[in-house]
Amino acid sequence: MNWKQGLADYRMYLTIERGLSENSIQNYTLDVMALQQFLTDKKINESPIDCSAESVQKFIYETAKIASPHTQARRLSGLRSFFDYLIFESYRENNPTDLIEAPKLGRKLPDVLSFEEIEMMLNQIDLGHPQGHRNRAILETLYGSGLRVSELTHLSLSNLFFDEEMIRVTGKGNKQRLVPMGGVAKKYLELYIHESRVHLKVSQKDQDIVFLNRRGNGLTRQMIFTLIKDLAVKANIQKQVGPHTFRHSFATHLLENGADLRTIQILMGHESITTTEVYTHLDTHHLRSVIERFHPRTKS
Repeated sequence: MNWKQGLADYRMYLTIERGLSENSIQNYTLDVMALQQFLTDKKINESPIDCSAESVQKFIYETAKIASPHTQARRLSGLRSFFDYLIFESYRENNPTDLIEAPKLGRKLPDVLSFEEIEMMLNQIDLGHPQGHRNRAILETLYGSGLRVSELTHLSLSNLFFDEEMIRVTGKGNKQRLVPMGGVAKKYLELYIHESRVHLKVSQKDQDIVFLNRRGNGLTRQMIFTLIKDLAVKANIQKQVGPHTFRHSFATHLLENGADLRTIQILMGHESITTTEVYTHLDTHHLRSVIERFHPRTKS
């Protein structure tokens, strides 16, 4: 087996067996391609089957010179997954990454917008603009339902249930979940769909896609990033703001207002509760108020 064949088979495995998105598959394969390129540059003649732990260690060492600890850890994880796949398919008997330690990573807490900052951004949207109702619906859906940007760009009309005020979302690994639409999001989705979207000449492939550009094609992730960054600048918000900031704010504000972690986990589509637990660290003011309210030692 050569690298080209190994990567092609691996991509098929990630697609069919693990049901990963194209973005995730691309990231996994880029890690393997980087190792392959390193071996070529160093004139190390090893295939995926006989690639040694020493060679992988050298590659990780070279990566550490130019990449952040987070990138190193992600790259090592990608390689470990690839060699585990080869073991699973009986091409190898061992994983050359097993004895390589990943760098220690501190837990970076995501930026969160206050409700007032979200309102400030929403107020920058010109509803008289041809894309005004669309842009308002985008932000209200991100904040009101906690969607990932990829979930938003792939959102389909057939998965909007206005009578029930629910949205069916297809998340990571093609897993589906139902999330509430929210009254404000519902209002702007209906305005956009019935008053703006109906006037577009929609491309054949995007007939069921909710959010479209003015040419009738689905929006890209980058278009959503650009929209949100522009609104943040207009609102004079100094934080690093992107689509995921609205998702983080959705979860944090739910927690602050009394929602339990298990419910937030379901709404966010997190596979593990530990992923959701990061939100318990975000707002120390809220945590302090809980202690002051409920702990017996805070009462005089």
